[in-house]
This record gives sequence, C-alpha cells and structure tokens, in this order.
Amino acid sequence: MEFDVFTLFPDMFTSYLQASILQRAITRGLVTVRLHDIRAWAPGRHHVTDEPPYGGGGGMVMKAEPIFNAVEAILGSPPQHPVILLTPQGRLFTQKVAQELLSFPRIGLLCGHYEGVDERVREHLVSDEISIGDFVLTGGELPALVIIDAVSRLIPGVLGDPNGAIDDSYATGLLEYPHYTRPVEFRGWRVPDVLLSGHHAEIARWRREQALRRTWLRRPDLLKAADLSEADRKYLQHLEEESSKGDKLERT
Repeated sequence: MEFDVFTLFPDMFTSYLQASILQRAITRGLVTVRLHDIRAWAPGRHHVTDEPPYGGGGGMVMKAEPIFNAVEAILGSPPQHPVILLTPQGRLFTQKVAQELLSFPRIGLLCGHYEGVDERVREHLVSDEISIGDFVLTGGELPALVIIDAVSRLIPGVLGDPNGAIDDSYATGLLEYPHYTRPVEFRGWRVPDVLLSGHHAEIARWRREQALRRTWLRRPDLLKAADLSEADRKYLQHLEEESSKGDKLERT
C-alpha cells in the first residue's frame, strides 16, 4: 500500500512513522509513505503557498497552483490515483471507509491548512474529502496520519497477530470486548475465571457477550447496523430486561 502525502509541514510525520508498527511495516515494504512538501512546487523566489481570501475575512487560504503542481507532478495529470482532501467538511472516516481505501494500491492525501484550500482544488483535483470527526484541527496532517495508521493495520502481515484487526472495535460492527493480562489478581481485582478456563467455546461466547454489552452501554446506535445472530438478540433482550429491573446496567 502506497501513500503520497502532500503537506506544508512534512516534518510533522517523521517521528510517528519511525516508531512501532508503522515503522516495521515500512521497513518490511508492506507500506510506503512518501512525503511531498507543497512549497517545493510553489513558483517564485519566495515559494508562496497561501494568500488572503477574496472578499475579505480572517486567515489565509492555500493557493491552487502549488497544490495542482505538486499532485500532478507525482500522481499524473489528471491524477491516476485517488486524491483525498483532509477537511472537516468531508465524509466521516470510519472502519468501513478504512476497508474501502484498502482496495486502492496507492492514494494521495492532501493536507489542508489555515482556512483551507482554494475551492478550485475541491472542484477540479481531489476525488474524495474525508473528516475524522466533527471538530476542527489546525491542519490535515493529524487526519492523514490517522488514515495511514487505520488503513495500514488492515494490510496482511502488518500486525503481529494475523487476526488482530478482525476483532477490533467497529470491525465487527461492535465495540471490542475487554482484555486482561498478568497478573491474575491485581489489588484484589481478578481476571474473569472464564478466561483462565482454557475452554475456547466458552471464552468466545463470553467475549461476544461482552462486546454486545459494551456496545449496548456505550454506543447503542451501532447495534442498528450490526450483524446480529439470534443468540445476540436474546442476550441484548436480557440486558434490557435486567436494566428495566433497576440493575446496574444503565447506559453511561
């Protein structure tokens, strides 16, 4: 999987890409990340990449010419691969979108900054716009890293556990079940006995029920689209009945 990142601040990516799972994936050739400084394609001695907006108002707007020059020089004219603008006005990034992006062998990530980009970039260059949430950041660099991370961990071989991404929160439509590790007891809090039993079917059932319970408590909206079995529905009905009796299952 190849990522071409177009940004005014390439140094913001270096430390994150040189650590942990992403570093190993890049070293092994499973992921390639190329950082392109948009300023290098800005004409003139001063390489100006932003200007005040027409019509007045505060802030600066990234100029169209350097962005077009950079993207077309790397990805072709017109671009031969998807070009995604990171913007709070884009469609919401989800695990499903990460799976969608995985289908492309190469994508471009355009990091907006300041007040955003010249509208002609939206209209005539990018093929998609993505937001990582309903909030505003200083620029698109953090969202670009989020997308690189989320998509990369879906690539076979990137995670140590080949099934590691299968049970992640949202991968199955539910929040993930709880995890425990050594010691068995810590400050009087024990690991659930079922996880120590060695009974794989019971462990699987417990994990599924815990995922259902956690989703029901924290993100009940996800249950509307989740692929639920009859056993799942019965367990959710049990949670509802227990809650109606006043047991400590209130959504928080």
